[in-house]
Amino acid sequence: MTLTQLRYFAAIADSGLNITLAAERVHATQPGLSKQLKQLEDELGFLLFARKGRSLESITPSGAKVLAHARRLLTEAANIRSYAANERRDGLGRLVLATTHTQARFVLPPAISLMKQAYPRVSVHLLPSSEGEVLDLLARGESDFALISTAGEAPAGGIAVPLFRWKRVVLVQRSHPLARNLVAPTLAQLASQPLVSYESSVRPDSSLRRAFAETGLEPQLAMTARDADLIKTYVRAGLGVGLLAEMAVNEREDTDLVALPAPAAIPECIAWAVLPRERVLRDYTIELLHALAPQIDQRDLQRVLAGNQEADWPKPPSWTELSQAITV
Repeated sequence: MTLTQLRYFAAIADSGLNITLAAERVHATQPGLSKQLKQLEDELGFLLFARKGRSLESITPSGAKVLAHARRLLTEAANIRSYAANERRDGLGRLVLATTHTQARFVLPPAISLMKQAYPRVSVHLLPSSEGEVLDLLARGESDFALISTAGEAPAGGIAVPLFRWKRVVLVQRSHPLARNLVAPTLAQLASQPLVSYESSVRPDSSLRRAFAETGLEPQLAMTARDADLIKTYVRAGLGVGLLAEMAVNEREDTDLVALPAPAAIPECIAWAVLPRERVLRDYTIELLHALAPQIDQRDLQRVLAGNQEADWPKPPSWTELSQAITV
């Protein structure tokens, strides 16, 4: 039995039992992966997957138990490699980050730039996804950590570290009636307008819909998108009033639009880094987290990750405060 065989087995399970997709994810050939799986099953003396013809149909009960042990072994093997690389001050590495389009486009560039100054040989791979997909990528082991925002409780799925607070803004064309007084519109005023916002706004449990519902109003969502740049594009096209993250608006680039404060009833959000439990992070990952959350002591962060300290994070700064810190 080898770690490679266990890694292939886990990849098949995480790829919906699709051997072709699993082979792509582990950079192997399909025949090679199938051969390794057969060798593992022969050694164990039982099937890991139930088959229907040449296709895998399900994980067997015995296979499910082996998979749980395999995941722990693979995690510990990765931890040993990370620990060894940190000990020898190895600056070469690969960082995979799952996040939303807004964070990838407007938050991460200066922070990654700071990290790359200290670790120029690290390659960074972003997986911009919808809010619902970000934590799934982390759970499947396809990213080193996730960056996501909530307006309520801390996200589940790992160790949640609060990075910064941010607000939503109302974005309109300069000719729009709401732009005349440059004050925050009321929820009633927004309810009378077609809105262009993030796709998460369609969910019944979204903080936006809850804010309207608490006053007996219903938002008119004319259009939704994952990408804040698309929201701005359609505001410019006259499809409606934009409602998006404050960091997505740039005074120098968006001179044709007017950003107004959102109604106070629409809650502030917190951006979180969600880190896998019991994982040794490479030093460059800690460096990036420090750029995104300079208020957190790196030693405290490492002790929490190691399970040697309970999390007691300081209050995260506002986006304005953080952006000033990481662009200096």
